Amino acid sequence: MSRILVIGGSLGGLLAANVLLRQGHDVCVLEKIRGSMDGRGAGIVTHDALFAGLQRAGLNIDESLGVPVRQRVALNAEGRTEVCIDMPQVLTSWSRLYDLLHQLLPAERYVQGVTVQRIEQHAGGAVVHGLGAEGAQSWPADLVIASDGIRSAVRQQLAPQVEPRYAGYVAWRGVCDEAVLSERTLKSVFETFGFGLPAGEQLIGYPVAGPGNDTRQGHRAYNFVWYRPAAGDTLTRLLTDADGVIHQGGISPNKVDWRQVADMRQAARALLAPQFAEMIEKTAQPFLQPIYDLSSERIAFDRVALMGDASFVARPHIGMGVTKAAQDAVALADAISQYGATPQALLAYEKQRVPECEAAVARARWLGAYMQSQTQSSGAHAPARSALEVVAETAIDMDRYGHQSSFLGAAAYRSYDVPVALTVH
Repeated sequence: MSRILVIGGSLGGLLAANVLLRQGHDVCVLEKIRGSMDGRGAGIVTHDALFAGLQRAGLNIDESLGVPVRQRVALNAEGRTEVCIDMPQVLTSWSRLYDLLHQLLPAERYVQGVTVQRIEQHAGGAVVHGLGAEGAQSWPADLVIASDGIRSAVRQQLAPQVEPRYAGYVAWRGVCDEAVLSERTLKSVFETFGFGLPAGEQLIGYPVAGPGNDTRQGHRAYNFVWYRPAAGDTLTRLLTDADGVIHQGGISPNKVDWRQVADMRQAARALLAPQFAEMIEKTAQPFLQPIYDLSSERIAFDRVALMGDASFVARPHIGMGVTKAAQDAVALADAISQYGATPQALLAYEKQRVPECEAAVARARWLGAYMQSQTQSSGAHAPARSALEVVAETAIDMDRYGHQSSFLGAAAYRSYDVPVALTVH
């Protein structure tokens, strides 16, 4: 049995810890945040690879995991359906998965309030140095797995040249309770994976579990993500709170200036389908997420490995953030099973995951190229975008559905009462 430390107790860290614990290792998670993390994050698109990872972590996959949808629809500014595609998928939430994975891990193996400062490595293992509840502390291990997010302190120590790159646009996000929505919204879009495609922008949304992770009809919620161009002074204003403090890199939900929220809601009424504008209006605390890319050439450093958002971040258009973390966790566990808790295992993990993660980042950039062009060229040379392609390619399970735009035919969608130019390849 090997001693393995996991730095970061969000979904990626919990996935890795549970998979490795079930494999027989002595695992401990070090998490910076104190207290409950439940309620953080928003919606999550599931993939078959995520289900496989959750099962390796010890979860039983059943209908309580999320909310199933059968169709995808795109609504125009008047709220009428432009495109409808049959594409079954299950949508869940950060809170739901965190609750399930956190319950699986014994309490003594999840240590909160630890700020990691540095990692020392030697021939037989590694030592993590940090500040915990008792002041300066050290934790020895055979291997260290860093799952501490896009601003990873571990990555900054081992690969300081690798930094997130801003993509030129932001996502306004939020979750609206099903119970407060009008009948029109409930009947026309709530049960679907929905899209809004105003010029130069993009909104997606889908149903998820409601408060208390409730998936019963009438108790669910609708998660939306609205991508909007934001460069230069526009981004600075969005990241400046009501007291004039600029939050470089990202701003917490409770710090977003209420005037920016008001402006965003006004824009929703002007640009989006009334159904989406209603959801945004009735969401208590929308929050803001600058969109970044992150790619690491190396993710194995002797006895330390990077995983999840600490290693690669693909834009959310592919809907694979948590799935990628699950794939990382499984690949790590398989490599350790084959080579033991050794540097060789981490090199095998790196060899497998780097090309796969690079492919995910590249696909996400392709899907986000239209959005990025809005800030780079004011849309003058924006890539061609058809509603059909956006609906068919965004956040799909590639293993299940493949590359849709290469073979979608006219029979795969239905065009409704609003004439719209749809490119079918």
